[in-house]
Amino acid sequence: MRKLRTLQEFLRERLADRGKAISYLDVSLEEYQIDGDTPFFLKGLRNVIEAQGGVGILAKQTQIEAEVLLEVLSSKEAPRLDMLINIITALGGQLSIVPLEAVDPSVEVTTKNYPVAPREAAPPRVEVTTESR
Repeated sequence: MRKLRTLQEFLRERLADRGKAISYLDVSLEEYQIDGDTPFFLKGLRNVIEAQGGVGILAKQTQIEAEVLLEVLSSKEAPRLDMLINIITALGGQLSIVPLEAVDPSVEVTTKNYPVAPREAAPPRVEVTTESR
């Protein structure tokens, strides 16, 4: 008989794999770019942190106090870029900017948080990738 698990147990097991964790973060970040739902993105980040050993280990790796990390991860505000980069780096990834797929330049594109005027070339997209160092 197959053992039933909670979603959190399933995520912790799956996201313990660094490659799967990075892919999960990449999707979370893409979704954030579409709808601007910061708490959803931070929940995804917390899921990965839990699966990768927890806030205590992340605090040691980033040299950021655990209380500060917990405050950042439970906020409704987006973390500062330097804080996000420290966290992503400690999780074995890096932020990078890549072009979006080609879009009709005459169409005005908007996102929840950032209005974008018509453009000649697609704006960059930020993604999380594994470090190759």
